[in-house]
Amino acid sequence: MNLPILRLGQTYESCDRVELDLGDGKMAVTHTANPGLIRRDLLRATEAKAALDAIPADTLASYCEQAAELFMTADLPCGDDHQSPQQYVESLSALTRLPHSLVRMNMTKIHAAMSQVRTVINGLTRNMPLEIFDRGLASAPGSSSDLALNYFPATSSLGVSLPSNAPAVNSLWIPAPVMKIPVFLKPGREDPFTPLRIVQAMIQAGFPKEAFGFYPTTHEGGDTIVTCCGRGISFGSDATVKKYADYPSVSVHGTGRSKILIGEDMIDRWPEFLDVIVQSISANGGRSCINTSAILVPSKRDELADALAAKLAEIQPLARDDENALLCGFANTALADGIDDLISAHLKEPGAEDVTAEHRDTPRKVEAFEQTYLQPTLVSCSDPEHPLANTEFMFPYASIVEIPQSEMLANIGQTLVVSAFTEDPDFIGKLLLSPDIERLNLGAFPTNRVQWEQPHEGNLFEFLYHRRAIQGNVAVA
Repeated sequence: MNLPILRLGQTYESCDRVELDLGDGKMAVTHTANPGLIRRDLLRATEAKAALDAIPADTLASYCEQAAELFMTADLPCGDDHQSPQQYVESLSALTRLPHSLVRMNMTKIHAAMSQVRTVINGLTRNMPLEIFDRGLASAPGSSSDLALNYFPATSSLGVSLPSNAPAVNSLWIPAPVMKIPVFLKPGREDPFTPLRIVQAMIQAGFPKEAFGFYPTTHEGGDTIVTCCGRGISFGSDATVKKYADYPSVSVHGTGRSKILIGEDMIDRWPEFLDVIVQSISANGGRSCINTSAILVPSKRDELADALAAKLAEIQPLARDDENALLCGFANTALADGIDDLISAHLKEPGAEDVTAEHRDTPRKVEAFEQTYLQPTLVSCSDPEHPLANTEFMFPYASIVEIPQSEMLANIGQTLVVSAFTEDPDFIGKLLLSPDIERLNLGAFPTNRVQWEQPHEGNLFEFLYHRRAIQGNVAVA
C-alpha cells in the first residue's frame, strides 16, 4: 500500500519513504514531505481558503454529516488503493497495537464528531448561526437587542501535528474546514490511516480537495506545519509544551494528568463508584490524556485501593482481534521497557506501593499474543509529592492519594479533566473557580466523558476567529 503526500488535495510521491509493517507480509509505505515542500505549499493557503469560502458554511456542515457515514461504511481511497472499514481496522490495529474493538470505538467517536458537527460548532460559538462564517456578521444569540457581532478569521490555515496513540483526537480538527479554515495535517508515524480516511471521506462528500494537506514528515517537518501555519495544534508531553511555549499561535495538548476527586460528603459511598473509576483509568487502553491518572480521597484510601486493584487486575491481555480485548500492546517495546523500569525504580522510594501486584500472578510487563503489554497498575501513595502520585503513562495507570478535601485543589496542579464526586456546594464553588482545571465534571462521571456541546481542550472557534467591535449601519453589509 502506497501512501503519497496530499498537496492541497493533489497526490505527490517523494523519494524519501518509510516502510510500515502491517503483518502477514503486508507493508504500507508513507512518502515523507520535507520542510521546504511544506513551506512552498503554505504559500498557497489563500487558494485553499478561497475554495472553502466559495461554499456556504451550511452546505459544508451537510458535507461533513455525509462524510461521517462514508467514514464508517465506505471503501475510500487510501493512496494507490481503496480501503474498506474492516481493512482500516486491521491496518490501524497492526501499526498501533490497539485491539480491533478499541479501533472501532474510536471510529464511533470520530463519526459522532462529524455527524454532530453542527452541535459541536454551536457549542464552540455559543449558538451563533453558521452564516457567521459566510458574512462575518451575526446577531448576539439570545439577545433582545440588535447588537451585531463581527468575527473574522485569524488565519488562512490550521496546521495539526497528530499523535498515534488515540485516533479519536482527530475529532478536534474536524470542525475547521466547516469553519472555512483549510487544514495541513502531519499524521502520527503509526497512524497515517485515520486522518487520511477522514480527509478522503470529506472530499468524497463534497469538500474541495484544495482544503486539505496530508504530510507524513519528520519532526522538523511537523514543526514547520505547526509554526508556519497561522494557527497550529500539537500533541505531546511536558517537553512539547515547553518546546512551543514561545509560540502563541500554537495550542499544545500536553500531559493530561486527569483526576478523580472524591469529596468528604461522598467518600462513604465509594463502592458505588468502582466501575466508573475503572472505566476512567482503563478506557481506550489507558492511552488518552483524559484517562484518570490520579484519585484523591479524604479518607478510606486503603479500602478503595484494594477494591480497585482487584477489578483492574481482572483486565488481562487478549489477542487484538478478540472483541473483549481492552489492553493495548506496545508497538515500541523499548517504550514499555522504559515505563516499567521507571515505575519499578520509583517504587523503591518510600511512600508508594503497587497495590495491583498483590492481585496479579504475573509481572506488570508480560509477553502475550506476540506483543508486549503493561498490565493495569494502581499505586497507593502516602505522600502527594511522591514521583508516582501525579504522573501519567500510556497504559492503564493511576495513583491513589489520601489528602484532606481542603488541600486537594492546592495539590492537583495543571489538570486536563477533573471528575469531582461531590454535592458539597462550598467545594463545588471552589472547583468552579480553580484556574488549574481545563474540563470539570460534577458528579460520578468518568473523566473520559464527552459532551459535544462543550468545548474540548480549548475552544477551536476562539482559536481560529477573532471578534472586533463594529458600529454603524450593518444592514447594508
